Amino acid sequence: MDMLTNLLETPYAFLRDYGGPFVLVISVLVFVHEWGHYIIARWCGVKIEKFSIGFGPEIFGWTDRHGTRWKFSWIPLGGYVQMFGDSDPASSHHDDEVYDENGNVRKMTKAEKKVAFYTQDLWKRSAIVFAGPAINYIFAIILLTGLFMFHGQPYTPPIAATLVEGAPAELAGVQPDDKIIALNGEKMQRFEDLVRVTSVNLDTPMDVTLLRSNGDGTWDEDAPITLKITPTVYEVEDNFGFRHEIGRIGIFSPTGQSGLEKHNVFTAFGASIYESWRLTALTLKGVWQMISGTRNAEELGGILRMGAYAGEFAQAGIVSFITFAALLSINLGLINLFPIPLLDGGHLVFYIFEAIKGKPLSAKVQEYALRTGLVMVLGIMLFATWNDLSQLKFFEYIGSFLSS
Repeated sequence: MDMLTNLLETPYAFLRDYGGPFVLVISVLVFVHEWGHYIIARWCGVKIEKFSIGFGPEIFGWTDRHGTRWKFSWIPLGGYVQMFGDSDPASSHHDDEVYDENGNVRKMTKAEKKVAFYTQDLWKRSAIVFAGPAINYIFAIILLTGLFMFHGQPYTPPIAATLVEGAPAELAGVQPDDKIIALNGEKMQRFEDLVRVTSVNLDTPMDVTLLRSNGDGTWDEDAPITLKITPTVYEVEDNFGFRHEIGRIGIFSPTGQSGLEKHNVFTAFGASIYESWRLTALTLKGVWQMISGTRNAEELGGILRMGAYAGEFAQAGIVSFITFAALLSINLGLINLFPIPLLDGGHLVFYIFEAIKGKPLSAKVQEYALRTGLVMVLGIMLFATWNDLSQLKFFEYIGSFLSS
């Protein structure tokens, strides 16, 4: 599939197949994230002035009985909750001045200060900020729990059915039908787990613990073997032309043994928590690899890449789309916890310093930090978009078009 050709030749079809699913999933996840801030703020007695899905001019909205303006805005790439006393939606500036009904500036009353965000106790402000990322995780766990209960969790036994000749696994001493039970001490319950963990280990030696096959469908449970295996790094290209580096050790799963494992509510809940934790750990590892130079930073994707994957998962069916929404929700929650000023994690860092010092950081320090955070966030977004356009060969297309 040539995504760029689809975009340039049939923009309506592109928006329908990719833009629509992306806007839908990102709007839902942004609502969930901002609702986390909103509901905890309400519980803490803070007045909410605006709840917006999207940025920019309002498309439509309504005002509820509490005075909160709920609205949808033109740029569907985020959203915000603006609390009373904040002079901007990011809660980066606080002010004890408000406008009266005639548009004149006046000082807040004591009653108004009680419902302003910046006057709340430190633990309340921290809880309000943390609630956004936290509810993204909760939402993902709910989605995965439902999928594992009603649809089932993909399951393939972690057995090395066949080996690639000369690949790391064979060279290290793995034999056909050996059962992989752990990687670096982490239990492997499914072949899918093994693939995921191996894929992010780029040229990094792993301790692979296995049970030797007895040749009759059983394994020597009393004598586990641990081998040192270093995955080989491959660059793969997906359907859209986006490139990824993955690690492989050269084993294939048993054919005909893949299926769906149905769970009850308790095992589904446990499996969903485990999946959320594992995805978080693997994502953090991938980010660190980009920072340290182990992984190519060109793999950092932006809006175009997310839109492409949203469309692909939507076309694959409702189960795939819900799975994608759960995974994206985890990533949204995790990214917002990064200690970058302007993100929720950055605000939490401010509150940690406030707890240590016994008073907030100076307005000047916070302002410079937030400006730095804005530059960082915009820089990452631009870099990710550049990566997307480069791998879609957009610049090559423009060059050939201009030279023709």
